[in-house]
Amino acid sequence: MKEDKLIIGGHEFNSRFILGSGKYSMKLIESAIKDAGAEIITLAVRRANTKEEENILDFIPEGVTLLPNTSGARNAEEAVRIARLARALGCGDFVKVEIMRDSKYLLPDNQETIKATEALANEGFVVLPYMYPDLNAARDLVNAGAAAVMPLASPIGSNKGLATKDFIQILIDEIELPIIVDAGIGRPSQACEAMEMGAAAIMANTALATAGNLPLMASAFKDAINSGRKAYLAGLGRVLTRGASASDPLTGFLHD
Repeated sequence: MKEDKLIIGGHEFNSRFILGSGKYSMKLIESAIKDAGAEIITLAVRRANTKEEENILDFIPEGVTLLPNTSGARNAEEAVRIARLARALGCGDFVKVEIMRDSKYLLPDNQETIKATEALANEGFVVLPYMYPDLNAARDLVNAGAAAVMPLASPIGSNKGLATKDFIQILIDEIELPIIVDAGIGRPSQACEAMEMGAAAIMANTALATAGNLPLMASAFKDAINSGRKAYLAGLGRVLTRGASASDPLTGFLHD
């Protein structure tokens, strides 16, 4: 099989697992990255501080691409400001746009996300917008200059899995950019299913953070994502809507 690279904004990655860094001890981040094989890790800009202790940047291994997010932004203007701050702090040009006005369900504001994506793309950022899976909004994000589209699978932090599966499949089928399934993936099997659908990558955080053994769960997600990708590339077998189909020819019975 030819090399199968994840390409985002012209940058190549071998891993299709994007690791979140929230909710668990920063001392476990390096271990989790090693076991997950992740080459991209998100971080909230508020955690990339200038204090002498507990700076998240000190725990992220060299060679890992930083994906600062705009967590806490309530509109496009705030998201753009946070992204600029992240770049000034040395986090690079990648940015995950997160805009949420809703504090109860934490659903992304697609319209403000489109505005922020366009503004940041025009400033040379590699923009990965987190969005509610809607085809029209996804098309607008493409036109705004997004490098990928990150639809939620279910409410953030819920571990409920692919609640929006049918809508994500529409994006995979219709949008040319990488579709990175984000938020709500709670089990390696769910990550595998998303990859079998044709997702380009998986973003996970809470599933690892709330696991009993974080490094082991990171490894399980890595294996599941790789397996799902291989199955997608191989081409899944057909599904019969009724009846059955014998694996072997129905000949050669003992009474024949």
